Amino acid sequence: MSRSFMIALSAFALAGCGSSETDSDGDGKISLEEAAAVSDGEFVKPDPGQYRSTVEFVDVQMPGAPEQVREQMRAMLDQGPQTNEYCLTEEEAQKGFEEAIREAQAQDNCSFETFDIEAGEIDAVMVCQEPGRGTMRMTIEGKGGRTSSDTTMTMEMNGPDGETMTLVSRSQQERIGDCES
Repeated sequence: MSRSFMIALSAFALAGCGSSETDSDGDGKISLEEAAAVSDGEFVKPDPGQYRSTVEFVDVQMPGAPEQVREQMRAMLDQGPQTNEYCLTEEEAQKGFEEAIREAQAQDNCSFETFDIEAGEIDAVMVCQEPGRGTMRMTIEGKGGRTSSDTTMTMEMNGPDGETMTLVSRSQQERIGDCES
């Protein structure tokens, strides 16, 4: 799931280029490779500097689970907004987010149902199937630019035994100044 999260964070720097939804091989799925190919040039490189990142779990749903299990999960995830700061160096900024997409390409079990970037906004749905572990469907929606982003990610997980869980989180990134020396 961490690689899937990297895809969501790659929405951090979206450019205002045209729509980018494609299934180049016509198989009805948009592979990570196809998404990376159409993304080439769509993602702008972020400005280097000091950034503040805030991630917050918005909602957790576990239909059919005992109330005690649901409450334990909510307590574990509902820690309020988690904020940290980091320095994005010039070298890291030059790499942009193509590296995160390339890393995610290593997952043969994931593909996009949709992948649309337009006017600084992203709307994507990625599905990952883990043999013996179930399916995860992740919807990523948001907007961003060279110095900030705001994305919402909804993960719907279906286990092999019929159990389900939906997690909704919001991620915000904002450049707050130059890196401290």
